[in-house]
Amino acid sequence: MNNPKNSLRNGVMFNAYPDSIGTKLSDLVTFFQKKELENTFSFCYLLPTFFNSDLDRGFSIIDYNLNEELVTAEDVTALKNLNIQLKFDIVLNHLSVASPQFKDLLEHGEKSIYKDFFINWNDFWENHGIINEEGIVIPNYEFLQKLFMRKSGLPILKVPFPDGTEKPYWNTFYQEITYKKFTKDDFSKIDGIPENQTAFICQKINDAIDQKMEIENIDFEENNYLKENILQIIQKNKCFLGQMDVNAKSELVWGFYEETLKKLKKFGCKILRLDAFAYLHKEVGETNFFNKPGTWNYLDRIQQIATKNDLIVLPEIHAEYGLHLHEEVAQKGYHFYDFFLPGLLIHTLETKNNSALIHWIDEIITKKYNTINMLGCHDGIPILDLKGKENQKGLLNDTEIDDLMEIILKRGGRIKNLYDAAGKKLSYYQINATFFSALGEDEQKLLLARAIQLFMPGIPQVWYLDVFAGKNNYEAADNAGSGGHKEINRTAISMEEIEKSINKNVVSNQLKIIQLRNNLSAFLGNIEFQNSSKEQLQITWRNETSFATLDANLKTSSFSISYEENKTKNTLFF
Repeated sequence: MNNPKNSLRNGVMFNAYPDSIGTKLSDLVTFFQKKELENTFSFCYLLPTFFNSDLDRGFSIIDYNLNEELVTAEDVTALKNLNIQLKFDIVLNHLSVASPQFKDLLEHGEKSIYKDFFINWNDFWENHGIINEEGIVIPNYEFLQKLFMRKSGLPILKVPFPDGTEKPYWNTFYQEITYKKFTKDDFSKIDGIPENQTAFICQKINDAIDQKMEIENIDFEENNYLKENILQIIQKNKCFLGQMDVNAKSELVWGFYEETLKKLKKFGCKILRLDAFAYLHKEVGETNFFNKPGTWNYLDRIQQIATKNDLIVLPEIHAEYGLHLHEEVAQKGYHFYDFFLPGLLIHTLETKNNSALIHWIDEIITKKYNTINMLGCHDGIPILDLKGKENQKGLLNDTEIDDLMEIILKRGGRIKNLYDAAGKKLSYYQINATFFSALGEDEQKLLLARAIQLFMPGIPQVWYLDVFAGKNNYEAADNAGSGGHKEINRTAISMEEIEKSINKNVVSNQLKIIQLRNNLSAFLGNIEFQNSSKEQLQITWRNETSFATLDANLKTSSFSISYEENKTKNTLFF
């Protein structure tokens, strides 16, 4: 599917939330307008708090209208006037419980026009499992053991319906259940409850809420005989958020995708990242992660809608190198995210050995992959991606991966894991940390990592916090609760902080290298590399009479960039 419309111009991509720089998107526009940022970025990937959302920092979409607290139409026009093309997400697999579609389902139940827009877990697994005492179908063992999980326990959220029942709906990713605080009057109408015990019961419940205990596990002591009645009252005061999986077998869902892509085009979208697309296709007896051929069929259908709207599709997928899904995506003619590079670069700089990195560069060139690469991003540093399959080596072997993990964890990183249906931890997935902290907060290593990234094949994507050598934010991660590990790498930078740090060497030197990558015609040509020793790395881009060469010493982390443009040669030393 090598479609000429599925290609990107040369240039560097900035990546941020609308409020990562300052407090809203207009501040980011002001940042781009600074003289130090002139001709630095060709693209801007704005994360989905650009739209209305309520959970998972934007990836639980309510609707794809502008989030007017952060964004205006004038901001979007200003970015266009700076010749910056925009990249957005469509979260294919799920929508928020607060979306108009799910709210209609909650209000009208079986009579809702959106009854089949989402996936009723029990209906999906009907005749393929056994209903437990909570009224949830537990899939037969042969099906359950195959499921690919993003969290412990079954991927469901029980939601209340107008008839007073709770029904389980498929919820692969995040959910958040909270309870309002109670007063003793809330329990005074329970038949048989001693009046002098209502305050005791109320205190027990509110303490459990503060301590985030399981409500069902509260011991009401002598009042336990009334527990069922008490829990019924508690459940009526339950508030919940969740990313509810959509049912792609419903034509209403595809109509929604059609409408959304038209809307994103009007907002100036050029590149469309397909978030969580590999989870969209679901089938009994499958892993429900990149089911084949169903996932390909869905991707082809999305591509057809994107083509009508002149959008370049970027499927997002995290998977082990050994599964070769990245290669399959590339063979279909799509760009893919180089989630391998962040871990490979840390490994390369820490071991002072270029072997694994050279192997990956050679594969990209030889197999003509189209990639978008990065150091840091809104998510963690991928680890699972580096693995091989079964006993085969991946881009790193298991010992090297263990060593990589240990380094990042010792430097303050926090782990994200995957689980099986029984809640057993299967494997490490990613480590949340800033890239600078993962490098031991060594400015020279960060500069070299940036230089190598910018000389890699593909479109370089730059996380805003990395430009300013952002450090792990433990306070933000702790304050965000059990699911807040990602906030360690999402610290907003005020306009005052930018003014103070824009001329620091680690910032100005990164910008200098980024500007070379964004503007030199050499990067429109071909790439070659030399492997004289494991401690040296030399990468050259050539285009007619222009060239750019990175010559790096991994032992000292020092490097130079030599280039020729318009018959003028120059060499920069770092």
